[in-house]
Amino acid sequence: MIQSIFGKTKPINFIIVLTFLFFFYWLVHFYMFEGAYDLGQTIIQVVVLGVLMVSFILVNFIVKRNKMTGLNSFAILFYVLLMVVFPETLVDNYAIGSSLCILLSLRRLISIRSLKNIKLKVFDATFWVMMASLCYDWAVLYLVLVFIAIYIYEPKNIKNWMVPFTSVFAFFMIFYAITILAGDKDFLWRYYSFDLDFQSSRFMNLAKSAKRIIYILLICVTGLMSFLKLSKVGVGKIVTLRLVALSFVIGLVLEVLLSGSEKHPLMLTFFPAVVFLTNYVESINKENIKEIVLMLSIFLPFLVFITDLFILK
Repeated sequence: MIQSIFGKTKPINFIIVLTFLFFFYWLVHFYMFEGAYDLGQTIIQVVVLGVLMVSFILVNFIVKRNKMTGLNSFAILFYVLLMVVFPETLVDNYAIGSSLCILLSLRRLISIRSLKNIKLKVFDATFWVMMASLCYDWAVLYLVLVFIAIYIYEPKNIKNWMVPFTSVFAFFMIFYAITILAGDKDFLWRYYSFDLDFQSSRFMNLAKSAKRIIYILLICVTGLMSFLKLSKVGVGKIVTLRLVALSFVIGLVLEVLLSGSEKHPLMLTFFPAVVFLTNYVESINKENIKEIVLMLSIFLPFLVFITDLFILK
């Protein structure tokens, strides 16, 4: 049943997922976290919800355009299910904004494999990472992905290595000019403090840490299986998956670095997670087993959410 719906790329799949996301987003804000917003704050949350929906469309675009998965809608299905497991990410506007910027950066980095307009793509990818850093200053760690992409695809051209620095310089010049016009020219220097905000309290909570541990182990196992599968068939996209895997690791690093705050950068790991989960489901040959796996993939996240909602709240 689930395969018959999400096993193909149909507009109805987007309608189902985005409709569910719309109602789930407000459920999390108003009921689970008991948010109370005035008119201005509600407008902001509507804009954030719009950004989140654009992220869904972008996730589907990236995996299909670069043939990272088959012709199905499992990626957007898993993307929304991860938000069901980790609903706290939906109340972090910075996580949603930063996630969109990182997705836009990854889109450009992954497209470098065509070896066309490399410098422009590197510039764009770097600029989007810097935009993400306006939400989390530690998001600049994603610049590592940019340099690794250069090393993988065209390391001998010295100009390619200079492009990221040019993009960072352009970013700071643009936003420095904006801060001057806003009358706060020292904003960028204050903002990029890179303070370590690690606290073990987030990980000492047994229920929440258990979710994270199981999530990380699940993605590591499915990621390993994806690499093993591709190594046997010799598909060239294994290089792309290496970038995706590194993106997952960097997202986990941010989750640790910002564990002492109310921020939830774990959302930044959702895209690489859905890539590996989708590849794993696609590798299951027996249709009945695949259907069972998909049913469990839907049932268990909602079980976790209900547990959080009524027992652990």
